[in-house]
Amino acid sequence: MNPRPLNLREKRLLDLYIYCQLGMPPQAFYAKWQISQEEMVAICSRSMSTVRCWFRKGRSYRRPTVTDLRHLALMDFLLDHFDQIPEELRDHLCSTELEDKPI
Repeated sequence: MNPRPLNLREKRLLDLYIYCQLGMPPQAFYAKWQISQEEMVAICSRSMSTVRCWFRKGRSYRRPTVTDLRHLALMDFLLDHFDQIPEELRDHLCSTELEDKPI
């Protein structure tokens, strides 16, 4: 099977995504949403010790990566706009394993 080439519109979207500076610090996400650090671990695919280090001060502080900041910003966007995303698009975006769980 041959991959489908990108058209101009898709190339533009790819460039927007690649150069997007989207990011949200863990402290801002944690202050905005009532979530546990365990849930932040799942959102960012990090260990609990890594997430704990994001909230420490001094020498034990660990800076989140650009990827971590992007994961949190994307999750923030999805939480803010979930009701505006058409169900069909949500089905493509999100795993079908969540269908049995209430939203």
